[in-house]
Amino acid sequence: MDLLNTLLDKGLRRELPTRDEALAVLATSDDELLDVVAAAGKVRRHWFGRRVKLNYLVNLKSGLCPEDCSYCSQRLGSKAEILKYTWLKPDQASQAAAAGLAGGAKRVCLVASGRGPTDRDVDRVSDTIKAIKDRHEGVEVCACLGLLSDGQAERLRDAGADAYNHNLNTSEGTYGDITTTHTYADRVDTVQKAHAAGLSACSGLIAGMGESDEDLVDVVHALRALDPDSVPVNFLIPFEGTPLAKEWNLTPQRCLRILAMVRFVCPDVEVRIAGGREVHLRTMQPLALHLANSIFLGDYLTSEGQAGQADLDMIADAGFEVEGTGEVTLPEHRATAHAGCGSHTDADAGCGSHEGAGRGPCGSGGTERAPGQQAPEPVSAARTDLVSVRRRGAGTDLAPNA
Repeated sequence: MDLLNTLLDKGLRRELPTRDEALAVLATSDDELLDVVAAAGKVRRHWFGRRVKLNYLVNLKSGLCPEDCSYCSQRLGSKAEILKYTWLKPDQASQAAAAGLAGGAKRVCLVASGRGPTDRDVDRVSDTIKAIKDRHEGVEVCACLGLLSDGQAERLRDAGADAYNHNLNTSEGTYGDITTTHTYADRVDTVQKAHAAGLSACSGLIAGMGESDEDLVDVVHALRALDPDSVPVNFLIPFEGTPLAKEWNLTPQRCLRILAMVRFVCPDVEVRIAGGREVHLRTMQPLALHLANSIFLGDYLTSEGQAGQADLDMIADAGFEVEGTGEVTLPEHRATAHAGCGSHTDADAGCGSHEGAGRGPCGSGGTERAPGQQAPEPVSAARTDLVSVRRRGAGTDLAPNA
């Protein structure tokens, strides 16, 4: 297939695919899917071998967010029956992080719901970072606290943070359809602040919110332009009690095409399968490891993931290996060029992970199909049985899943 040969060659050279080439990946048929995975997998292995980086989420403060992000179970007006609690103390957060690190995670993602941190919040998180790093030598810490004000990224860096996550989520053209309390430009500004402070920038997207193929390609190209070290790919978890609860638009095949497109556009960055992989990829998760080189271990922010041991078994059975704490994630040219270590589960408040987002069936965007263009995929049956609210770990008295 000439397209895949072209994309493979570009991926090995770090050359940006054209918009039409990226769109063509999303338009491939099910008969071509394994060829797409094989080609993107060669790009993944060229830059990252067969290593899989494990990340672990700690939800420092859950629920009661003043923002109205439609996809998020913690949003303003959410009726999702999630855990709600205020800030964990540093020792509580450190204890929560220990479970994931014991399971093989090398990065801890500290997440707090809200528009953005106050200076007092930055102090809290700084104390938490110190508590975790004092207890666990060599651990990477990524903060995800919302929109940053001037000087806050530098304070987090000085406190020991290695990275900062803030997702773009969707294209600039459709951003106002999912959130009205802040703008796409606000998000770009925060990613740029993290970069400028010397933090490793982490920024990704959410698929399944009713966006068109063009929206997906636009946001991934925008991410490439921002040059983050890590790109988390979230798949919408339609939480009951949120505006997008009825949006079940993703199939495992579409999720794999999206991951392949992201890998072709961002060949040498950490592509992370984030929120929603268990819900939408289901038994196809092992194939996704040929495209992404990073996952979250165990539970997310407000939803449960599959058992941590099941994640480890899946990695081993698929012929991959867990990336060690002494290994550098990024290829040498990125690791040396960026000050960060190489690099919200809510799409808005997770460290690249999400829980919650739609405007109609995937692939729909109010435009007619051109002659010969593939018809939209059928809407998949709702699997509400796979959406399980987190009731263990941080904020509870029960042991975490790691």
